[in-house]
Amino acid sequence: MPVASVFDRLEPLLPRVTKPVQYVGGELNATSKEWECGGEHTVRWALMYPDAYEVGLPNQGLMILYEILNERADALAERTYSVWPDLEALMREHGVPQFTVDSHRPVGAFDLFGISFSTELGYTNLLTALDLAGIPLHAAARTDDDPVVVAGGHAAFNPEPIADFVDAVVLGDGEEAVLRITDLVADWKRSGRPGGREGLLLTLARTGVAYIPAFYAPTYAADGRLLSTRPTRPEVPATVSKHTLMELDNWPYPKAPLVPLAETVHERASVEIFRGCTRGCRFCQAGMITRPVRERSVTTIGAMVQAGIEATGYNEVGLLSLSSADHSEIAEIAKGLADRYTGTATSLSLPSTRVDAFNVDLAEELSRNGRRSGLTFAPEGGSPRLRRVINKTVSDEDLVRTVSAAFSRGWQQVKLYFMCGLPTETDEDVLGIATLAKEAVAAGRVASGGRPVKVTVSVGGFVPKPHTPFQWAGQLSWQETDRRLRLLRDAIGRDRSIGYRYHDGRPGTVEGLLARGDRRVGAVIHRVWEQGQRFDGWSEYFSFERWEAACGEVLEPLGVSLDWFTTRERAEREVLPWDHLSAGLDRDWLWSDWQEALESKELDDCRWTPCYDCGVCPDMGTEIQIGPTGRTLLPITPVSEGLPAPRSRPVGTPAGTA
Repeated sequence: MPVASVFDRLEPLLPRVTKPVQYVGGELNATSKEWECGGEHTVRWALMYPDAYEVGLPNQGLMILYEILNERADALAERTYSVWPDLEALMREHGVPQFTVDSHRPVGAFDLFGISFSTELGYTNLLTALDLAGIPLHAAARTDDDPVVVAGGHAAFNPEPIADFVDAVVLGDGEEAVLRITDLVADWKRSGRPGGREGLLLTLARTGVAYIPAFYAPTYAADGRLLSTRPTRPEVPATVSKHTLMELDNWPYPKAPLVPLAETVHERASVEIFRGCTRGCRFCQAGMITRPVRERSVTTIGAMVQAGIEATGYNEVGLLSLSSADHSEIAEIAKGLADRYTGTATSLSLPSTRVDAFNVDLAEELSRNGRRSGLTFAPEGGSPRLRRVINKTVSDEDLVRTVSAAFSRGWQQVKLYFMCGLPTETDEDVLGIATLAKEAVAAGRVASGGRPVKVTVSVGGFVPKPHTPFQWAGQLSWQETDRRLRLLRDAIGRDRSIGYRYHDGRPGTVEGLLARGDRRVGAVIHRVWEQGQRFDGWSEYFSFERWEAACGEVLEPLGVSLDWFTTRERAEREVLPWDHLSAGLDRDWLWSDWQEALESKELDDCRWTPCYDCGVCPDMGTEIQIGPTGRTLLPITPVSEGLPAPRSRPVGTPAGTA
């Protein structure tokens, strides 16, 4: 039975809210399919990025899943985003449910409600969407008529704080997982929905495609520590592992990126040139949980860039990955693309770049057809000693030399990103940030021949994350974080050539609670949401006082606290809330790397050295896929004459044989 649009009820409300265009849909390359496009057993997904449209629409992960699902004849996928509080109030007043922007169908009518979390600060927005959709907040209260709520994304690698609110969790890469889930739901429908909702969830659990929190139970010690999280059914696996997509050349998505109607945080075509990272930065959850490195070939990257430009009309293309300059053929990619688009308005960009992977020749190629915007580097730590602790081995001299070279070739501004509160950090390390910035400015003035130069120092508070060597570390208190940030501000002084941007320590403390919390934290999330908490990633909506009070009311009667979950250092054998969820990393290896961090020992990138036995490849049945392939973007022809079709290949060879 077709489901009607709610737009007739929504439209009269739009003149009364800010940026109403973000709710109307109709973007270029959006898809709207018939409700029964695949017959009576059509599988329907509502996909959500739990933040505002301007942040959520450019999200690459959601865009990829949206396109992959809509390619299937027996499935449809539509998008929804968090609504701002002004529209939320009106929707409640007028009975308008959470809706998709594609066809304005109610989210509660779909079979599956998939939410992609890139940050834990989106958890309260999940509850808002569930409530507006008429879906019971707690999974245990849902019936066969409610969607199956599926969480994914990097911030779902410890889903225990939201375990009460979600039905299923997909760990790792989502492309193959959502297709497998779609198959299982379609089979369940065709078979007459055996076992109802619980029967479907049991199938998802038994196959290992998703983690089903309802089938696992935690136990706690008298002192508040977690003793275990174990299955409550014999057919459910004791450990659930992440999904890893191999042969990225076979998955050239998104083929037709969405083009927003309203302004968004990124307005460019983006191509992911490789996935994973083996640099071994000990603070970096993304680098740890996405191993191994899997590169796309030069030819596939070229085809994806051209397809993205043609499908969107964008004149900027971002070459994305965790460390894009580390692609084994980045020089060939940059030169080939620059040659291809010579004489056009098309420009290329890289995200934040490692100092030791950057060279000015690469930057020249990337900026050949576009303006020279600022360069961003992320030294992370203020001293060489601290950078050895975090395994980001860049010397002060290397950084100053690289920045000077950039200024000498015409760049006028550089942004340096650091973290405050890293393990073993001292005031001396923090003050080293100011010294480094001043040295960079001084060298840049000389290198630029006296032209004005600008170095912006951006500092964020460090939050220990699961599945990293720092998962046992105590987090710096927000009070001490703020003291160190003030110390740095005073050290930088009033030099107009140095900009200083920072966030206070309070949001990081809440992020730390949500990142390493267990199921008891779910009641805190529920409490602050009931009190009006929304959009915790936005400073104008964030209320630390509300979170702090809720922790006191909910956690302290249980013998734990906000500090217990954040500033406390964990012991080696303490059971962690995510121990039953595997990113492939051997727990003993992570502990060993944590001890080596405390001794300031460095670790090499395993792409170019013998395996150091982190566990990912053997546990996941995967391998590193890198070049060089020897392929190029040739023939180089004017853009107007077209380009060869994309070609697939097995991407390179494992480390040690490249």
